[in-house]
This record gives sequence, C-alpha cells and structure tokens, in this order.
Amino acid sequence: MTGSGQVGSPEFKETVDATGLSCPLPILRAKKALATLSAGDVLRVITTDRGAVRDFQAFCKQTGNALLAQIDETDRVTHYLERRLK
Repeated sequence: MTGSGQVGSPEFKETVDATGLSCPLPILRAKKALATLSAGDVLRVITTDRGAVRDFQAFCKQTGNALLAQIDETDRVTHYLERRLK
C-alpha cells in the first residue's frame, strides 16, 4: 500500500504503527518490516516513545538504511527509513 503522509513527508511503501510501545519494540518491528521491502522502498514508523528518536538514528547508522526524516509532533514522532541497497 503506497501512502503519502502530511505535506513534506516522503512517499512510503509500508507503515509500522508502534504507538504505545517502548523501545526496543519499535526498532524490532521496523527491522522485521524492512526485511520484507525491496531496496529503495520507504518505511514509515509511528512512535510515541521519545527515546525512539535517538534509537532510530543509531539503528540506521548501524544497518546502513537511510533515515530520510523524523517528524516530531506533539504526541508522536514519525520516522521515514529507506531500505538499503543490497
């Protein structure tokens, strides 16, 4: 399912709703979802755990997936990750 979020957000292929979950669960769900995507596809992850901002930055640095954007809203943060090239 292709979607487009708010204005200025990247186009994405799939969404992981990790609202209400504490780390490391958002990272684990994102990792599982990324494994199903093709290289270059974008995954949107919605979190409410404020620690997820740093966690996703570190995750992308370690795995080679691109962190395209992190949009911080009042009650959630939306992360956009691009699946690395193989």
